[in-house]
Amino acid sequence: MRFDPPRPSRGRADDPRGRGQEARARASDARASDARGRGGDLRPAQLRLSARRARIRDRRGRGLRSPLLPQSVPAFATRADNFDTVALEAFAEIDSRWHDELDGLDIAVDDIPRMLPRDPESIQWPDEVTADGAVPLARLIPAGVDVHGQPTRAQIILFRRPLEIRGKRGADLLELVHEVLVQQVATHLGLDEDTIDRGPE
Repeated sequence: MRFDPPRPSRGRADDPRGRGQEARARASDARASDARGRGGDLRPAQLRLSARRARIRDRRGRGLRSPLLPQSVPAFATRADNFDTVALEAFAEIDSRWHDELDGLDIAVDDIPRMLPRDPESIQWPDEVTADGAVPLARLIPAGVDVHGQPTRAQIILFRRPLEIRGKRGADLLELVHEVLVQQVATHLGLDEDTIDRGPE
């Protein structure tokens, strides 16, 4: 369905707005002939009119002057911000038990995995990847050395979009992210998942 904006009045005899427009047009013509008779110039008036119209357009065309929502309300946060909060909460319990052992580990979030199998039917992911079938949910990058010869820290990368699709929101997503982090930390420390959940003895 197409929406056509209303057309301006063409000055019909039965339209009072039309009669007003005709009267204003006649008055303008009279002023113009007056000015021409006196040798005057209409350009300054035209410039003032165009400047006034420009100001009106600018006033309506500057866009949003302030955010719709203040930053203090929960609705201001994006989905990525909300996921970061879930990831921190899910990791807090693990970190409280294994803080010293995880001192050299970083947690990062990426929107989607950059590593997809060519043949989803025969794929076998290494221990460093936690996946749901052919879709990776997280990946552990061990500590090493970069191309400049500088040492790098170990890093767990959570893939936000696949996790959100499987965990939806709320408690389900928190539980799923916690479970994935337990698997990744277990691989990083070389322990089983039950030990990670119980904590060091």
